Amino acid sequence: MAAKVASGTNKVFQNHDDVHISFEDQQRINRFAKHNARMDDFKAELETKRSELKSLEEALEEIELFDEDEDIPFLVGEVFLSHKLEKTQDMLKETKEQVLKEIAGVEAKTKVIKAEMDELKAHLYQRFGSNISLEAED
Repeated sequence: MAAKVASGTNKVFQNHDDVHISFEDQQRINRFAKHNARMDDFKAELETKRSELKSLEEALEEIELFDEDEDIPFLVGEVFLSHKLEKTQDMLKETKEQVLKEIAGVEAKTKVIKAEMDELKAHLYQRFGSNISLEAED
């Protein structure tokens, strides 16, 4: 059974293994868990963006086989607009560049979060050793 003990401004929690968790340590654990959840969200977003990028690249390859005078439908929001080959290629290239920028933005965010998670993980493992597990259970 866990007992709650207060000592000055540092609240210390004690369980049956005699591992003391200060309020600051609990905050670090919570921040790590929050970042871990955000990393999962970013991984899913990256997977979606990479799939979208692959589809755009395949579309660019496919429309090269079309005639220049042929109208090619292009999805904008929920509506298909028909354009000539060159205009459609330009629109696909612009969309591809936008997706690449979005991927780079998400990767930059994950890099920052990963660095903070590594710092938190090092501190928490140093403080608690084998009494804490911060590894993902994939």
